[in-house]
Amino acid sequence: MTPRGTDWSLALLVAIAVGTGLATWFAGSPGAAWVFGAHAVGGTVIAFVLVYKLRRVLPRLIRRRRRRRDAAGIGALTLVVAALATGYVWANGGSLALAGFTLLAWHAALGCVLALGVLTHALLRAKPLRRRDAIDRRQFLTAVALGAGALAVWGIERPAQRALGLPGRRRRFTGSYEAGSFRGNAFPATSWVADRPRELSDPGGPVLAVTGSRRLALAAAELDRGDELVATLDCTGGFYSTQRWRGVLLGRLLDDAGVDPAIAHVRVISRTGYRWSFGLEHARGLLLATHVGDEPLSHRHGAPCRLVVPGRRGFQWVKWVERLELHEEPDPGAVASTVWSSLTAAGRGAA
Repeated sequence: MTPRGTDWSLALLVAIAVGTGLATWFAGSPGAAWVFGAHAVGGTVIAFVLVYKLRRVLPRLIRRRRRRRDAAGIGALTLVVAALATGYVWANGGSLALAGFTLLAWHAALGCVLALGVLTHALLRAKPLRRRDAIDRRQFLTAVALGAGALAVWGIERPAQRALGLPGRRRRFTGSYEAGSFRGNAFPATSWVADRPRELSDPGGPVLAVTGSRRLALAAAELDRGDELVATLDCTGGFYSTQRWRGVLLGRLLDDAGVDPAIAHVRVISRTGYRWSFGLEHARGLLLATHVGDEPLSHRHGAPCRLVVPGRRGFQWVKWVERLELHEEPDPGAVASTVWSSLTAAGRGAA
């Protein structure tokens, strides 16, 4: 591969890895498993291309007179290796943690920093791609070989893990490891950023408002109507937990409140300001849970009620739900709310 071809290939592969990595946050159903496969294959191709890169730059990096000039290159190389290593160790070594964060969280953070570094380098120092860098026959055949090799590595990974008895054999297709399934509130308690609201001072009073054609104000006891779902909470932090959830289907509450024909979306809003939006027909099949297993939902898991969204990742399972709103349009601010909710007084746990 030509030097420019190698550099631009790495930049493209990093962009693909970041794009598929972000897509995994929204891929919670088995039908979306290909996203995780594409991410794994892309990462393996990066490792292969990195070998070509090191063959060219390593002699230069070890010469003392050039070390200062190549500090940025050494930093980028370190980021690439660290991002790849944390991903591979997580996938094979189990749900490990470092400095209080899972290796999966480190993998995501390092990937984001790497993407910013590659973008900055491309804007400031990248040399334009030439025709021969893109259509050279030898380079094309090399790219095909690397892709085929990465697919082969991905294909034998799970059989090899089972044969060697590695913890990675127990991963779900999302990369998450099982924790506390069918054990009530025993599964891990996490929030998307750092939401830590206080417990309700009057749990016996109204806890949920529904704004439809009629406004409803419901106490927690009115939300336990015996509706049940067995669903898997799959957290982007790296664990999954399958539970039997009990409460009330959103469809019941929407019918009680009355739905105008123009309504197409339902916003599920937390006490912290965190929220997510769902299409009306999809929302009807979702559960507002007051119990997990035979236990009342604990505060850290979102009591008095949290949303259960089968086939979606954990950050859409809104906790501490206090309001359902019906709207004609989707919610463009939902993604932003998942960040600033931790800065609100309720999100911080202020009085």
